[in-house]
Amino acid sequence: MSETTINESVPLPGARAGRDPQRAIKRGPSRVPPEVVAATQRDRLFDGLVHTVAAKGYANARVSDICQAAGVTRPAFYALFDGKDEAFLLTYRHGTGVLLKLMEQAYGDARTTGDWRRATRAALRVLLDVLAGVPAFATMAIVEIEAVGPAARAERNALLRRFDQFFAEAPGPALPGELVGAIVGGIYATIYRYVASGRVTELPDLLPVVSYFTMVPFLGREEAARELVTPPPEGPPATAPCTFSQ
Repeated sequence: MSETTINESVPLPGARAGRDPQRAIKRGPSRVPPEVVAATQRDRLFDGLVHTVAAKGYANARVSDICQAAGVTRPAFYALFDGKDEAFLLTYRHGTGVLLKLMEQAYGDARTTGDWRRATRAALRVLLDVLAGVPAFATMAIVEIEAVGPAARAERNALLRRFDQFFAEAPGPALPGELVGAIVGGIYATIYRYVASGRVTELPDLLPVVSYFTMVPFLGREEAARELVTPPPEGPPATAPCTFSQ
């Protein structure tokens, strides 16, 4: 599996249609390098996989369905992936990498002008807003990953451990890793419950509760409770790059 360089302008899988006309590869003589063609097909397949898995469920999503949604041939699919499992894992790894980079950017920007509390709230807001803005990715990455198997569960566990970075600057004495893991797991479980029940667009409403839950072990109940009455963030919600109307 190849690594992908991520920055804040890289689209989140599922934020575009697989058959996006702007990524069409014209027939006939072309000077487009083969690696550019392969990268374009891979990105279209990422989007096609997200939308197909979200609509049909992982178990019912066929490679032919993914290819049709992406406008890519089966031979091209198998030139890029060993099969459906690997395609899912690469899509998941790429998409969660994009999401984490967006969160890190929000955290870093807020940290330059505020404390850990403000920065953490900013990162959580991005997490909830972006997932709500791309429901297909939320469904694929949060719910349907359960159907993929042990490799996917290992990938998810590795992702959840990466969230530890947001607690490195938390006030007070360092907490045991198991407790930080429990906080992250609790946030994930809450998001899962909303996505699985078809309430993905309501995720941003969870910001006060999720912020309180995240901060109470570090700030105490009274101080963390301020999150429950903090006015909603000003400005438009955070969005994934290239998000289109669902």
